[in-house]
Amino acid sequence: MTPLALGVLPLVDDLSAFGKDPWWLILVKTLLIFLVLVLLTLFNIWLERRVVARMQHRIGPNVHGPFGLLQSLADGVKLALKEDIIPKAADKVVFVLAPVIATIPAFVTFSVIPFGPVVDLPFTDRTTPLQLTDMPVAVLFVMAIASIGIYGIVLGGWSSGSTYSLLGGLRSSAQMISYEVAMGLALVAVFLYAGSMSTSEIVAAQASTRSFDLLGLDVPIPGWFAFLLLPSFVIYVISMVGETNRAPFDLPEAEGELVGGFHTEYSSLKFALFFLAEYINMATVSALATTLFLGGWRAPWPISIWDGANEGYWPLLWFFGKVLLFIFFFIWLRGSLPRLRYDQFMAFGWKRLIPISLAWIVAVATIRVVSTGEAIDRSYVLGAIGVLLALFVVLFFVGDRTAEEKTPEREEPQAPVDAFAGGFPVPPLPPGGPVRGAARPLTFADRRTTVGTTSEGDNE
Repeated sequence: MTPLALGVLPLVDDLSAFGKDPWWLILVKTLLIFLVLVLLTLFNIWLERRVVARMQHRIGPNVHGPFGLLQSLADGVKLALKEDIIPKAADKVVFVLAPVIATIPAFVTFSVIPFGPVVDLPFTDRTTPLQLTDMPVAVLFVMAIASIGIYGIVLGGWSSGSTYSLLGGLRSSAQMISYEVAMGLALVAVFLYAGSMSTSEIVAAQASTRSFDLLGLDVPIPGWFAFLLLPSFVIYVISMVGETNRAPFDLPEAEGELVGGFHTEYSSLKFALFFLAEYINMATVSALATTLFLGGWRAPWPISIWDGANEGYWPLLWFFGKVLLFIFFFIWLRGSLPRLRYDQFMAFGWKRLIPISLAWIVAVATIRVVSTGEAIDRSYVLGAIGVLLALFVVLFFVGDRTAEEKTPEREEPQAPVDAFAGGFPVPPLPPGGPVRGAARPLTFADRRTTVGTTSEGDNE
């Protein structure tokens, strides 16, 4: 198996195409990114309502505009014009700044996402890449800026002066931080194969088709890292759903447990900013998955056979098509799966995804060392991988069984209580339930004394 078959490409650290745009072109690119994200959010809300309605045999929005496309715009204008209420116990400065802190990083992360190759600007003799900027650590920049948005959620829950909002903010911060760890580990294998952390160079690393030696036959496979690094792709997809607080991982917004999550006390435009940040984050993680695993703006096979498929403005179509494919995946999950329990969800992230990611990184790094021709005995490599896999299987299957064996047994149920003693029927306590304060059932006379008699109207 050749280094090319393993995805080892000799890349040149060349970012010379960036940093040469004049100020007016940078301003135009920034405004276009902002406009595209806002319009994409309105479209995603409409698409989600239509798709979920179709899955539930309903119609969905179909009145305002063609096919109901203007329904999201009407809802946004109505939400922005609603009365803005600030709770009396809230920290007003932090309460107002929290939605802004959550929204701005969602826009900034798109500054290093490549939408296409270098193109000729119409009506000018200038060429420019379809990307605002790039840097040698662009993916780390995306992860760092996305982490700042967590502060907006935590501060929004804390500054509301409500216990339920605080609990929702703490839930959301713990969930997003834990799943960002798994997401970051899933990207390490991509860095090892691409040889760079620049988004444009990672897209270039997925340009060619690899050949895989299978039983003596050279089997061609696409150069997308979703095929070459399938475990990393699966871990990233699971982590991106958990990191964006989307169903079935929308636990911070569990209505039956926390009323409405961290934004319970928010209304009007400030609630709309939280809503906007959530949908832009969906687009951000989808665009990052497209860039890192699905070849970015490059055309899929067999369209890539056409010579002009990756030239000009055609790559914009392939890029947004892949992004909308991930958006549909988000919507499909919301309409299909129930919400998880919080402790199970957190245990899945820390006890499953992170150990799998660490073991996979060790395996990928080992394959890279072997493929570069270093003097190392492959039998030792295979033995080490086998030991790691065996250890992982033991921890995966035996750990939960040991925890179940350590679970303390329930205490013996107390003697049953006569529910009809005293002349008033009271439902009996469940077996093994709490018995403190239940030595004597409530009588009719006790019930009269416990009900408040503030006025005749209340008593009635």
